[in-house]
Amino acid sequence: MFDQAGHLMAGGSEIALARIQGVNDNMQRSHYHTYFEVYYLEAGSRYHVAGDSLYQIDAGSLLVFPPFVMHHSYGETDIRFKRVVLYFTQECVLVPSILERLSGQPRSYHLAGQTRASVDFMLAELARLQDTREEYRSEQMRLLLTSILIKVLRQQPTDALVERTDRMTLVIRYLHENYGEHLTLTELASRFHISQYYLCREFKNLTRSTVIEYLNNVRIGQAQRLLNETDLSITEISKRVGFANVTHFNRVFRQLTDMSPSASRKAALHTHLDTIVNS
Repeated sequence: MFDQAGHLMAGGSEIALARIQGVNDNMQRSHYHTYFEVYYLEAGSRYHVAGDSLYQIDAGSLLVFPPFVMHHSYGETDIRFKRVVLYFTQECVLVPSILERLSGQPRSYHLAGQTRASVDFMLAELARLQDTREEYRSEQMRLLLTSILIKVLRQQPTDALVERTDRMTLVIRYLHENYGEHLTLTELASRFHISQYYLCREFKNLTRSTVIEYLNNVRIGQAQRLLNETDLSITEISKRVGFANVTHFNRVFRQLTDMSPSASRKAALHTHLDTIVNS
């Protein structure tokens, strides 16, 4: 499934959305973004694996994913769905306290009645503006985005978590808590008293990624946080997130982000400076 909104964000957009409807369209692997995501389900039912948690949402519900949260979605066989994904950077949210409430773990909400109708209208207007070059387009999109988030946050969060105690959940939790250590398939299989074959098969069934792919994504996501939020050297960051040497770190970082660690740090700095100048 092509991520049109993700393509727009990669091209420099600060807000992007896309509507898709389909059946049996499941994400190929877990992933994360450096920006926020709102996944709004207009019809159908979907499951989302986020970190070591499983969520189930139905029509009218949405999930908000903070940056750097590993996740993917999937549905039951032959169940049609229709959804909107809305991506946005923190710089375009006009009320700082909103970011505080949306940070941390994913949150689920259910929209109904006039609230849902209002959000649907504003999403349609965002989609229209996205394809225009109208005067004050960017400012209007920021206003609409902030208004949508206010509408959502006025609702009580719903409990969309599906209780899970299976072994793969424990493996995922262990990876998130110990990504900075030297981890091998042999050690993981032994720790959880399973064979490497079973570990690799069941892990991929759940996350759509191999163990190494998933671990590398977790490590690079944490590295991006450190690049953006600290003055640590790239060598020190590579050690902290579990890479044996900086050469391997640089190679994996470039494979997953299409840029070097130093270029990523410069891009984040420029974005921050632009925000200060334009605020």
